[in-house]
Amino acid sequence: MTERSTAEGARRSPLARLLATLPPGTTSVIGGTVVLGAASYIHLMAAGHGLTTDDMASVSVLWTILMSVGLGLFFPVEQELTRIVAAQEVAEEGSGGVVRRIGLLTAGVLGLLAVGLGVAARPLADTFFEGRLDMVAALGLSFAAMAVGNVTRGVLAGLGRFGPYGLQLGIDGGLRIGLALAFLFTGIRSPLAYALILTIAPVVAVAATLRPVLRGSRRGPAPAFALLLGGLGPLICSTLLSQVVVNAAVVSTKLIAPAEGALVAGLLNAVVLARVPLFVFGSLQASLLSGLSTAAAAGDRPGFTRLLGRTCLVVTALGVAGGIPATILGPWLIRVLFGAQDVLGRAEFFWMSAGTLCYMLAMVLGQALMVLHRHRVQLLCWALATLVLIGATLLPGAVATRVCLAYTLGSLTAVLSMALAVRLTFPRVPPNSPETPTLRPDAAAWSHDVRL
Repeated sequence: MTERSTAEGARRSPLARLLATLPPGTTSVIGGTVVLGAASYIHLMAAGHGLTTDDMASVSVLWTILMSVGLGLFFPVEQELTRIVAAQEVAEEGSGGVVRRIGLLTAGVLGLLAVGLGVAARPLADTFFEGRLDMVAALGLSFAAMAVGNVTRGVLAGLGRFGPYGLQLGIDGGLRIGLALAFLFTGIRSPLAYALILTIAPVVAVAATLRPVLRGSRRGPAPAFALLLGGLGPLICSTLLSQVVVNAAVVSTKLIAPAEGALVAGLLNAVVLARVPLFVFGSLQASLLSGLSTAAAAGDRPGFTRLLGRTCLVVTALGVAGGIPATILGPWLIRVLFGAQDVLGRAEFFWMSAGTLCYMLAMVLGQALMVLHRHRVQLLCWALATLVLIGATLLPGAVATRVCLAYTLGSLTAVLSMALAVRLTFPRVPPNSPETPTLRPDAAAWSHDVRL
């Protein structure tokens, strides 16, 4: 039996052996992530073929704002829930208290966001949506749907329930695909209809997977709001800045060259195409954070380091595998798939692909810093990256080239500074030191001691 197992392991492909090194539960999420990733392409493809250039530009900007501001505000909620719930599971404590309190904090953020959108509705509509107030309302609804999805997925990932997690992603993506194609083939030409897909699909997906969330949220201690905000505050700021880096190209172009609707739409198509590896990387994030959190809470420092290194190798392979075809075929693909005009060349796709590789590595290292309670260090790294991105964007030259180059330079700054921070953090504190609660088996420490 042992010899047969050894022979079978030797016959496995390099890809299979590589996947075997990933965090537990990753393969359960991949299916849902692939569907949701495909849905982003099909949604934008249908909008590109079914809408006018100006209407498509409006949908492009809404999609970009949602994927930057929305993810920046609410993805940290998922990360913190995953981290804390996973640690409480190790300590055999219930997660109901932390889920309720983070849910209240999320509702508060949504309320403030709704007030801000209401106050700035007219300027936002005139600047980004051709004067359409209904698109601003659709943006607000999309924020709410994203928030609910992130909260429920944070609980599922922390509990290790990756089956329902992947199912939620799959339902969301399947509905986006079905609705977008239905609108295209029935001749619907309203940008509002395509925008509302971003609300309807995730809400239905959450409703379909709510039972395991409620069942898994057993009674448990409720951390103080001040302690939760101590972790969430810097993390939200970090994630907002990271989303500025990854999504700035489209919004920057809209501000720098507002009359270039074709370039705005083409850049969004290029961003989505160059970020194919990033969609795949999404399947790693939940299980990576859960795995790192569990290893740290259990005091398994070698396992923590090994998981971090292997994930960086997988991410590098993803970036190279996706970047080469995007660089070579990108200008042709966005014309064929999205109906884009001939506004971008291979150089822009190269910089987009290189930036995506650096960005994914920065996300991996950022999660390690978060698990090590270095929230503020992560924030400092993304702030530095944002400054570099702004500086590169303001350089002279063609708009398309400089916004793509800015993405690469900003992401490279983030990954280099975070690599240095992780390297300096590890040798400074020995394993199981009483000064480092993240590396001792004390789950309560996960909601405490948020330090620089």
